[in-house]
Amino acid sequence: MSSTVIDSDNLNALVATLTTGTLRKQLQAIQELSTIEAEGEQALIEFLQQYQTARAANATPPTAAHGSAYQRLHASQRESTKTFVDQAFSAGLLTPESAQGVDYSDLQLLLIQQDYQAADKLTMQKLCELAGERAIQRKWVYFTEVSQFPTTDLRTIDTLRRLYSEDKFGWSKQRELWIRLGQDWERLWTQLIWKSAEGKWTRYPGEFIWELSTAPVGHLPLSNQLRGVRMMDSLLSHTAWVQ
Repeated sequence: MSSTVIDSDNLNALVATLTTGTLRKQLQAIQELSTIEAEGEQALIEFLQQYQTARAANATPPTAAHGSAYQRLHASQRESTKTFVDQAFSAGLLTPESAQGVDYSDLQLLLIQQDYQAADKLTMQKLCELAGERAIQRKWVYFTEVSQFPTTDLRTIDTLRRLYSEDKFGWSKQRELWIRLGQDWERLWTQLIWKSAEGKWTRYPGEFIWELSTAPVGHLPLSNQLRGVRMMDSLLSHTAWVQ
């Protein structure tokens, strides 16, 4: 983190925003605090310590603000910060659950590191694991297999996506857009920038947006629409999002 000088009043205001502000204001405060070397990192550490205490008391889930703070601390080179991360949240903010014994720790790490392109490839691999050996061999999933995916696993992947993307990415975010757009696929593709306004499909991988700061809401994870919309329809219609 680069160092920025800030007076105590402004620092205190940013710290207060971490616990009282909307998600948008929290994320802005986290970004500003990340430019204040020692004091900023300490404020983010204390923010996560507060979450840690709340989680121990009542199983409070982390928010996208906690995810953003953790990503910035995870990238720090400061020894005291590294020690905190290793001792408090060495594997990430979540212990991913799976009804089929699928390991999502590698996916969590890629998302923490904001390596969204690699995370996208790995997400498809995890879906193939859920679908079974034939899907693993073919390296893609039939739409008929999606309805059999455990709710637990889809929610785990989606929660990881939202947690480490400032609440921008995930199937549930895509579903929100899809519903709002009247379940109109063409409008959704344009909204996600998977297709241009002129009807040209976005080319993989170079034309997709792998940077969090510039990607639109719902841009990731990807789903191959060249085979049609049935897999995407099955994902967005899964009972995981309506229970």
